[in-house]
Amino acid sequence: MAEKIIIVDDQYELVDGLRVMLQEELPEVEIETFTSSLAALERARKEQVDLVLTDMRMPAMDGFQFLDELKKLDYALGVVVMTAYGGIETAVQAVKRGAYDFICKPFEFHNLLQSLNNGLENTRLIRKNIKLRRRRSDRTAFADFVGETAPMQRFYDNIRAVARANYTVLIRGESGTGKELTARAIHQESGRRDANLVMVNCPAIPEQLLESQLFGHKKGAFTGADRDYKGLFVEAGGGTICLDEIGDIPLSVQVKLLRVLQDGEIRPLGANKTIKLDVRVLASTNQNLEKKIEQGLFREDLFYRLNVVTIYPPRLSDIRDDIPHLMEHFAKMTCAEQGVDMKIFRPEFIEEMMKRSWPGNVRQLQNMIRRAVIFSPGDEIGLESIKSNNDFPDIPESGDEIMADLPGGVTYKEAKAKIIKKFSCSYMDNLLRRTDGNVSKAAGVSGLSRAAFQKIMNRYQISPAQFRH
Repeated sequence: MAEKIIIVDDQYELVDGLRVMLQEELPEVEIETFTSSLAALERARKEQVDLVLTDMRMPAMDGFQFLDELKKLDYALGVVVMTAYGGIETAVQAVKRGAYDFICKPFEFHNLLQSLNNGLENTRLIRKNIKLRRRRSDRTAFADFVGETAPMQRFYDNIRAVARANYTVLIRGESGTGKELTARAIHQESGRRDANLVMVNCPAIPEQLLESQLFGHKKGAFTGADRDYKGLFVEAGGGTICLDEIGDIPLSVQVKLLRVLQDGEIRPLGANKTIKLDVRVLASTNQNLEKKIEQGLFREDLFYRLNVVTIYPPRLSDIRDDIPHLMEHFAKMTCAEQGVDMKIFRPEFIEEMMKRSWPGNVRQLQNMIRRAVIFSPGDEIGLESIKSNNDFPDIPESGDEIMADLPGGVTYKEAKAKIIKKFSCSYMDNLLRRTDGNVSKAAGVSGLSRAAFQKIMNRYQISPAQFRH
């Protein structure tokens, strides 16, 4: 495919004359002219352009804005700006913002030609580097995914396609389908892979702190703000931020997020000035946002700003033929974590796994395999490994059962604490008994980190020693 240069200037005679002269010197290059930056930008959206020669003073769009939009479309795209002698300072600023070079009017044609040739060569080098990095990233971006079925192959293709664009992406799917892995793969496949990826678990941040955490604050903005804090959006500058469980953020924060998506800027709490951002926003949810809009819990305008491109990680039931591959993958992981030799699955165990419905998707399968590996004493995993770990205490189904042991007149907070304590002690005792007091094994079965598991034991004064034989 021939390389392409587009020339943008509101003086038709200039761009047409340059086209004729450049076409003689660069016969292998396709050259197109525009007197409108908006039309030129539309062309760059539709097909690959390798170099743009543009005047900084255009009527429809500010030169800096035009430059920013071009670089958003294609990081490798070279831009050479033309300016009058009095506009050198502006041209220097343009170079700082991503332009390859600038040339002052009136200019010698040979100087312009040299600048354009150098710009094309620079674009070639950047594109070559991107291809090399993409080949490497193909081996890493999908490293955490396991799946060879047709739905998974289509999913990988969708990730690559979405990653190339610089639009906001909404990742929608059921719990356990791998929405966080999807976000990481999109970032790794994108031109922002060398910058930060900031993952934000929105429900995990207290509502009163979420705005400050996302957008930052100035010292003294509120009680306890004893220093400036730049915020997670600024931390993700030049890279990607993923807002996990976006449906849970309060309406007050939704307004601020809408401004980020509309204007590309934030105002930290207590600040007088806004901060311009260059960050790609990904968001994920397992909720029905359309229903939340009807209920007045989610802004419709924010939804449409987020829902520019949507991607759906497949459910485990949609990739049933990948279950054996996933089982082997999770077994290898668990055996490595436990420091034991690899165990193999008996045919009847694989058959049972293939028959199950898996409402919790891949995460549920991972937890099941983790438990099966831990509860299989030999080098084979059979059905007894999952039958034997189903003997945890039954969870009461009715409110009367739950409240039976509670004295009357207790507050909600007290009742909740007592029930959680009762459940936690029963669960931990049972699990430690089954694993002979091995905290690492028990933590692995529970799906918690060893530190988190230990913290619960300490809270309720549970000692693993009493379970060891």
